[in-house]
Amino acid sequence: MMFTEGLDESAISWIKQGTGSPAPPRSPLAERLPAGQIAAPRSPTLYGRGCSGVGSVASWGVPDDCYYGNFSDTLEEEEEEDGASNVQEDGIHVPYVESNLLAQMPSFTANVQSAWQSFVAYDACFRICLNAWARNCMEAPEFLRDECMSFLLHPKHKSQDDGKSIYDKDGSCNMKGRKLVKQIEIEVKKIRVVPQRPKLRATSSFRNLYMQAGSEYVRQISKILKSQVTMLTSTSSTSLPEEMFTCTLELQSSCKDNQRDSISPQYLKPGTGESQLFYLESQGDSILVEVQDNNRVVIGRAKIQVSSITDTHQEEIIKWWPLYLDDQECVGKIQLCINFSVSSDNQGAAKMLQGGPAVDTIVYDMVLEAAMRAQNFNSKMLHVSGSWKWLLDEFSDYYGVSDAYRKLRYLSYILNVATPTKDCLELAYELLLPVMKARDDRTLTRQERSILLDCEDRIKSLLAVVFENYKSLDENSPTGLSDLFGPISDCAAPALAPAVQIFSVLHDILSNEAQNILRNYLQTAAAKRCRRHMIETDEFMSSNNDSLLTDPMAISAAYLKMKTICINISHEIQADIKIHNQNILPSSIDLPNIAASLYSTELCKRLKGFLSASPPSRPLEHVAELLIATADFERDLDSWQVRPVHGGVVSRDLFHGYIMVWIEDTRLQLLDNCRADKLSCPAVSTTSTFVEQMYEQIKESINEYGVVINRWPHYLMSLESAIADVEREIMKALEKQYMETLLPLRDGIPKILEKQVQRLTRRQSISPYVVPNQLGTFMNTVKRMLDMLHCRVEDSLKSWAAYLTITNGNAVFGEQMNSITVMLRKKYKKYLQAIVEKLVSNAQANRTTRLKRILEETRESEGESDIRERMQALRVHLSDSIYNLHEVFSSRIFVAICRGFWDRLGQILDDVFASEMQKHLGNSLQDKDLDPPQSVVDARSILC
Repeated sequence: MMFTEGLDESAISWIKQGTGSPAPPRSPLAERLPAGQIAAPRSPTLYGRGCSGVGSVASWGVPDDCYYGNFSDTLEEEEEEDGASNVQEDGIHVPYVESNLLAQMPSFTANVQSAWQSFVAYDACFRICLNAWARNCMEAPEFLRDECMSFLLHPKHKSQDDGKSIYDKDGSCNMKGRKLVKQIEIEVKKIRVVPQRPKLRATSSFRNLYMQAGSEYVRQISKILKSQVTMLTSTSSTSLPEEMFTCTLELQSSCKDNQRDSISPQYLKPGTGESQLFYLESQGDSILVEVQDNNRVVIGRAKIQVSSITDTHQEEIIKWWPLYLDDQECVGKIQLCINFSVSSDNQGAAKMLQGGPAVDTIVYDMVLEAAMRAQNFNSKMLHVSGSWKWLLDEFSDYYGVSDAYRKLRYLSYILNVATPTKDCLELAYELLLPVMKARDDRTLTRQERSILLDCEDRIKSLLAVVFENYKSLDENSPTGLSDLFGPISDCAAPALAPAVQIFSVLHDILSNEAQNILRNYLQTAAAKRCRRHMIETDEFMSSNNDSLLTDPMAISAAYLKMKTICINISHEIQADIKIHNQNILPSSIDLPNIAASLYSTELCKRLKGFLSASPPSRPLEHVAELLIATADFERDLDSWQVRPVHGGVVSRDLFHGYIMVWIEDTRLQLLDNCRADKLSCPAVSTTSTFVEQMYEQIKESINEYGVVINRWPHYLMSLESAIADVEREIMKALEKQYMETLLPLRDGIPKILEKQVQRLTRRQSISPYVVPNQLGTFMNTVKRMLDMLHCRVEDSLKSWAAYLTITNGNAVFGEQMNSITVMLRKKYKKYLQAIVEKLVSNAQANRTTRLKRILEETRESEGESDIRERMQALRVHLSDSIYNLHEVFSSRIFVAICRGFWDRLGQILDDVFASEMQKHLGNSLQDKDLDPPQSVVDARSILC
């Protein structure tokens, strides 16, 4: 039922277009009231004296002193008590309007159209309430008193700047202006259609003439061609009259599979000034033009892309378009005048849109706005309930406002104040779902589709806010968003579930396009969270960070912050895993992998940049902590079954170059400490202080690399090689330090032993070699390196070898350490043997201590006492030599030298027996006869 029933034509025109009319329309309510009760001014002179002209509030709006009642009984009515009622002739009881109605009647803005729309809305609601009250409806009396009047006729203060309506004093319901809708108005100017020309069909005659004589052939062909050319020339310069053509225009939507309007087409005559108005949904829409003759036979068609005419940025276009038939033959052209305009959704609704009368929807909007003002509609109070909901339902049912329009308009108001909260999104989903089903069923009018298109865009923006801040949603926040720097939430926000429902309604979640949209939202959210963590280290990424490279405290603090970033991002991914396990997101959306891919790549970029700006010089404590945090992050991703991504964090790759530099720097530094110019003069001590210090440095360096080797054992090969080089250099430096002490021993190398013995035997006297104390320090140091210092280093490296599963080419772990052991053992034995040879040389140098000579000069007739006397000098010499050895060397070295000395003297006795036996027996002596006796063999075996 149309609420405009009962209004004259001027009132309807006034409501639709807002144009001026000679006088305000008479209210239908005044016609329903008994005789004598009319809408009359309280002062008869107000219309004349208080009006300044057309367009003034007093002239065209509802006057401030206008009220419903019997003017002659005004004074008596003012004295009646509140709540009294009048009775109409038809028996309907009407609640009495309070006597101070003059004070309650609001003033209106200067917008005449809005004033009369408000007036008509009030009148329509009053009708509904009267009808409902007659049915004993309990909600109606509330509105018949003053509720409906207070909000429907309440002035709506408008800002001239932005056009936003403020519906309450505190601004809690500050409605945003509705989206601007582009509309085009098309007028048919001219139509030019060329009549269908007969086609030249002279093929058969050509074939017959071809058989005739040449002269006859040319004559006939010339005649035919001349006649055809004449006909074509005459018809091409003429066209059919425009009066016999009509044109239909139709808008084809690109938003719903090129769906056309189901409204009956409007026939336009060219040149009559008739036009048709279209409201565009998108730039992909098309205007379908069809030209027909008087018999409704299609003459030609044209298709105009809206994008081709809106890109010109002109307000009006007059242009010719070609007309085609189905076979793509151009049959003429049509001249159209297209006007562009951009108006608000309210003004667009004031026109008679295709699909239904707009006046109903305009007034419904005003009633809806009044209901929201009455219930303090805001972002936290979105529901219209109680008696106002009843009034909206009654209005829609009484005046035929479609359910789709009701939901869409309510949804549009919600989106004006929408926040990413559960209540808001659930209400939006409840309103949107039936509308989307109606759209799929193609039951929406163009007006409804236009509103839906606007709502869809705004809902998508709201969903973007939800998904791009899914960890920062807060139901208690005025904006629905919490502080981005708040704690990491590992539980899905209540608003996330309805947001997914709405997204599934707007998109086909099984399509790749929809999934990519949602993934992009979630990656944007991860980027925001990641940026929140990264901002704390931006200062360390600056090119002007020279102070960081020289200030140890600043470097340590910077590395600590980078470690914290690794830990926090790991917590972010953990939270994503927990949110994903709540099964709120679609199954095709793998939230942990989507977020982790961005977190890992961004963290890798930040780590690379940071390490480049502040490169670690050694695996110090703060560097080790960052390395551990990075390696743990990579390990956690693997344990959480997060797929690795290209450009993501690979801790070994991040630190590989620096680790190799560390190892090389350690090698060079230790080698530098072995330089001869840094060595002090040898001091008398048990062992070399230099060697002890160097091995202590080796131990500290190995301990520093523990954090590296524990995670990547393959670096053990490089470290072993560097340590072996240092140990070799230590031995060389030790020999250089004791070079003067070792020089006499180098003359006693076994290769020249025989020559030295011969030389010494020819001399009668020679200064005996006395073992110096420095030699004892040297030999004790070499023995300590062999037995303890090197073994400790080898054991430290071997403790990590169990985790080593790969080899470096042909190299195998342990080869370098074994080579150092062999080198030290050879050095020790060489110098030990040289000392023994020196002692033997001392014994052979003196005639009285030369054992071989004593044995040779001993006769069989001499007794044991004589032999002891001859051996006394040798015994004294051996005793002194052994005492000297005991004073210089450690116990184990002392024993080793004594046993070797003992063994060497025993070899002289062997030579004596062998030479004497050969002397007497000659060649008859067998080889086995020259073997030492069993007792001597046993003694030597004990010595060995």
